[in-house]
Amino acid sequence: MSTIPPGGGTDGTARPGITHIRAAGTPYEMGRAHGAALAAPLRAFLDDGLARLAHLTDRPPTMAGLRPLIAAHRAVVEAALPDLAEEVAGLADGARISADEAWLLQIRREAMGYSKVRSGGDCTTYARTGPAGPPVLAQTVDLSGDLDTHISVLETARAGTGRRSLVLSFAGLLGYLGLNSDGLAVGLNLVLGGTWRPGVPPYLAIRHLLDTAGNTTHALKILADLPLASSRSLMLCDPERVLYVEHLDGDLRVTEAAPGDLAHTNHFLHPDFAPADELNVFARNSSLRRLRAAHEGLAALPADACAEDHFALLSRPPVRVPDRGDIRAERTVAAAVMFPAAGLLHVRPGDPARSRTRVFGL
Repeated sequence: MSTIPPGGGTDGTARPGITHIRAAGTPYEMGRAHGAALAAPLRAFLDDGLARLAHLTDRPPTMAGLRPLIAAHRAVVEAALPDLAEEVAGLADGARISADEAWLLQIRREAMGYSKVRSGGDCTTYARTGPAGPPVLAQTVDLSGDLDTHISVLETARAGTGRRSLVLSFAGLLGYLGLNSDGLAVGLNLVLGGTWRPGVPPYLAIRHLLDTAGNTTHALKILADLPLASSRSLMLCDPERVLYVEHLDGDLRVTEAAPGDLAHTNHFLHPDFAPADELNVFARNSSLRRLRAAHEGLAALPADACAEDHFALLSRPPVRVPDRGDIRAERTVAAAVMFPAAGLLHVRPGDPARSRTRVFGL
């Protein structure tokens, strides 16, 4: 395990760092290594308003009040993805936190839920593949809760398989976005709609795809069988094609380009799902502006654009969402550029316009 420390800005402010965690072995052993590497920060995060949920909701939650929800999600994950359930057990033991606390870290976004009156969005994501340049998937990570203080990159190698993965993670999550050694990359966007219910959180679904899928075709077959908990859009990229999969109330819709470019922000794009979109008008306007900027910016980039070219796009408004000083408001807390065929994950922690690029390779 290695930590890339925060750097100092010209204004004297601290920059967020990245904890690089190498985890290999059985699922339990991997989780234990993850938890042990982050024991102190995860304890502090959980003690900060119960994983900062108290800062983000009108009615501060309690662990006692959350336990039925945690148990309901846990039961579904244990049935559908027992290996990841074992990894959560290892995370709890390694970090010296309770099992319920370890599971809360996995379902934290689902525990927040969403309001049809106050709804935000997060992330601008795009991908490209074709004969003229390497496949690439790039995105901002726009979250509330000041999560740039808890950024990790997990380098995973599960026993019994030659597949390895690089996973960008926040505050003990087993998955968020990433790539694997087969050349598959997965990114995501929050979309709001339908009924959120106990199930597999999309972050764990992404980690499962990276653990088990060799390409986009295989990933689609796996996703079709997962009882997902909440609405999301997942962007998938391999050397042959790019696609995004929108999820709403147990149904999936796929939009693809083979080869070609695709972009997604925070409103449903498939016509079957668009009428169910619950994003409020202000967040929707932001989502529309960012989608247009992503399409225009990607079209202007050459097929062989390097990571720094992509970061230049991800660092420009409106794609980059600034810090407004409100912990409840989404802002860009990281940006990632992935070249899955090369096994390279480039990350800028915090505000990508003000941080240096870190490169992780398989």
